[in-house]
Amino acid sequence: MSGDGENRGGTRPLPGARWALRSATPADVEVIAELRATVMRADLERLGRFDEHRVRQRLRDSLSMRYTSIIEVDRALAGCVTVRPAQDGQWLEHFYLAPHHQGRGLGSAVLRTLLARVDAQGATVRLNVLRGSTAQRLYERNGFVVEAEDPVDVFMVRQGAVEVRHTPN
Repeated sequence: MSGDGENRGGTRPLPGARWALRSATPADVEVIAELRATVMRADLERLGRFDEHRVRQRLRDSLSMRYTSIIEVDRALAGCVTVRPAQDGQWLEHFYLAPHHQGRGLGSAVLRTLLARVDAQGATVRLNVLRGSTAQRLYERNGFVVEAEDPVDVFMVRQGAVEVRHTPN
């Protein structure tokens, strides 16, 4: 699955860039663990929960290769995402983009592609995001609503095939 870097807002956040999803391999685990540590650091520090070792180990312990895709831009690793089947639908997890790819429409394009697949199945999608994370806006723009919250996480849900508001990042 690939895209041309266009978003529905009509801007070209990734001029000339081509993105694609490929299956993750065991060789990707440490790169993804480092990406997770980089991407989540500010939010975890803000919440008083950053730990150099734990942030990487939690990914190593929970990553499902079978359901994880690597996001590539012009054939270089730009991020990752997991869409894992669960008893209550699908779980979207480990959605990380390298900082230089954030805020340019790539996350929206990838998420729309993944949600189109899930919508074809009529499945509900759940996720959790750190409280106060700017990523929550991305999910809200794509039809997710808050289902529950705790002091650290916001749990969100999206019922299958919903109409989505497209607003600029």
